Amino acid sequence: MGTDFLIHNAGIFAYLNFLVPAKRKEILEILINGLKRLEYRGYDSAGLAFEGSEIDQNDNLIKMVKCKGRVSMLEDEIKRLENVNYEKEYKIHVGIAHTRWATHGEPSSVNSHPQRSDLDNEFMVVHNGIITNYKDIKSLLEKKGHKFESETDTEVIAKMIKHIYDSHKDNNISFRECVELTIQQLEGAFALCLMSRHFPGECVAARRGSPLLVGVKSKAKLLTDQIPVLYSKDHRGFINPQRCDSTTEFHTVGEQSEVEYFFASDASAIIEHTNQVIFLEDDDVAAINNGTLSIHRIKRTLDESTVRDVITLKLELQEIMKGSYGTFMEKEIFEQPESVINTMRGRVNFEKNQVILGGIKDYMSEIRRCRRLLFIACGTSYHSAVATRQLLEELTELPVMVELASDFLDRQTPVFRDDVCFFISQSGETADTLMALRYCKQRGALIVGITNTVGSTISRDSHCGVHINAGPEIGVASTKAYTSQFISLVMFGLVMCEDRISMQERRTEIIQGLKKLPEMINDVLQMNEKVNDLAKELYKQKSLLVMGRGYNFATCLEGALKIKELTYMHSEGILAGELKHGPLALVDKAMPVLMVITRDKVYQKCVNALQQVKSRHGRPILLCSKGDEETMQQAYRYIEVPNAVDCLQGLLTVVPLQLLSFHIAVLKGNNVDCPRNLAKSVTVE
Repeated sequence: MGTDFLIHNAGIFAYLNFLVPAKRKEILEILINGLKRLEYRGYDSAGLAFEGSEIDQNDNLIKMVKCKGRVSMLEDEIKRLENVNYEKEYKIHVGIAHTRWATHGEPSSVNSHPQRSDLDNEFMVVHNGIITNYKDIKSLLEKKGHKFESETDTEVIAKMIKHIYDSHKDNNISFRECVELTIQQLEGAFALCLMSRHFPGECVAARRGSPLLVGVKSKAKLLTDQIPVLYSKDHRGFINPQRCDSTTEFHTVGEQSEVEYFFASDASAIIEHTNQVIFLEDDDVAAINNGTLSIHRIKRTLDESTVRDVITLKLELQEIMKGSYGTFMEKEIFEQPESVINTMRGRVNFEKNQVILGGIKDYMSEIRRCRRLLFIACGTSYHSAVATRQLLEELTELPVMVELASDFLDRQTPVFRDDVCFFISQSGETADTLMALRYCKQRGALIVGITNTVGSTISRDSHCGVHINAGPEIGVASTKAYTSQFISLVMFGLVMCEDRISMQERRTEIIQGLKKLPEMINDVLQMNEKVNDLAKELYKQKSLLVMGRGYNFATCLEGALKIKELTYMHSEGILAGELKHGPLALVDKAMPVLMVITRDKVYQKCVNALQQVKSRHGRPILLCSKGDEETMQQAYRYIEVPNAVDCLQGLLTVVPLQLLSFHIAVLKGNNVDCPRNLAKSVTVE
């Protein structure tokens, strides 16, 4: 985040054990812990459903528990359940769980997920995303006699599946076929996971525009690293599978009976169980029946893959734990000396002044021939492009456009076959960015993805790309992903000019500057206590202006965004050159003004802006170059940062603003990792 947001995506987690004995207590613990791993995404209510009920000793019943509030409150609700034998063991069992961020209907237990088809819980669904035509479907179903109990768009999915099942059960329609027929009626974006009392031990999931993956855990070695996709066709009102010639089912070597499956909207929820995952693609329907996973599609397009790869995640559980830090955001800020090394590792040879980006190496000749470069992103990712635009213009000598994805789409911006379009997203699932990607791809442009998530939609849909290798970023407000995106774009610029003699001195300067970065960032982090003292002075303020220009303008935008996200203060990033054109009217002795002034080409122009602020009785807080006594003397308060190569200075000046927003948020008592109204991954427009 810092990221792109409009409508929020919460968390899905589901668990199916096939002939792997587990007590109900253990099953519920797996579901609850899965939700806890997803808490960072932002949510206001939680719920789960599981098979089997001691009421009437009928194991075909489904029990549902939901509540408004945190996952810990859901855990308490489960402990208060009556007629539940927690020691009962199940060899085959399905459970689904969800954390919801309210979009349709206020936060409440009724509006929480799972949503059900009827009072008997015949079909249960958890859903991320938004169904844009739900009112039409709801009106149709009400005419068919269905009674709705929630205000959500999700409830129509469960009721539509029941309607289809009731209409076709005499034809022995399968659970998967019910889901396939249902999603053909849905418009909008969704990730779905479903269970049914009519199909015990089965689970079906589907996605369109919202991320979903399947984790597989088996004691046996996996026989294949790919799963073939099966294509289905309409036949007499429902769907029949059209089998492939190749192997059509997911197998394990040895005793297939022992296998567990995990569905999740984020890999962090399943990494403690398995590192073998399949990333579902848009319009995939994944069904587990009799312990076997198959993936189906309603229709096939010419350029789509006919297999889904089984990917081994390199994510480690300890990487997503807080360790000795109180919050994920604090941990991620202090990980930046290491994360920038990881971004450069294996790519920058500091002895030979060489840069190699393997992900785009084969496309470099095409990129060099392009007419212009377009960088399209949202939020923090957009700021990383702004931060490097000036350098990329210098190194590539090409026109460089930096666009907000939502505005780019609204304008229907002309795109040509000889354009190269970069799409930057930490998650690789950002809806506006992904839609812009498809818009450009349809027009024949070369697509380059810059993401932090292996297997994400943007990384799969791009022709080539760069993985930023920042490691898992759990905090909603992006920190280390920003600095790694920044460096990735700098490295791209260095590759572009590697064969230009006139650029060699500048290239060498920048590469050697990159070598010193980790140590310099560590020096900035040593200023943590001084930044905390400044936060104590500012946290009761209502507003904060952040000013700068040149290479530091993006720092102002990103710093202001962090302050908005975490502290809920009004904050504005202002180009110092625009001060006299309006913003100067805001300046007086009561208005906090933070100015970024480092020793670079625009230093004197920034000093001129500083004098204007002081002449209006402003009390400027300065981020300035270390040892710059002349500038410090003009400050009300100041924080020093090491001197770096001008184009890399923004990597250092942004860190104090990350720390400042963090400390102000803590002083205000805000939830630092999950700011209100925001979510980490925004996969709906």
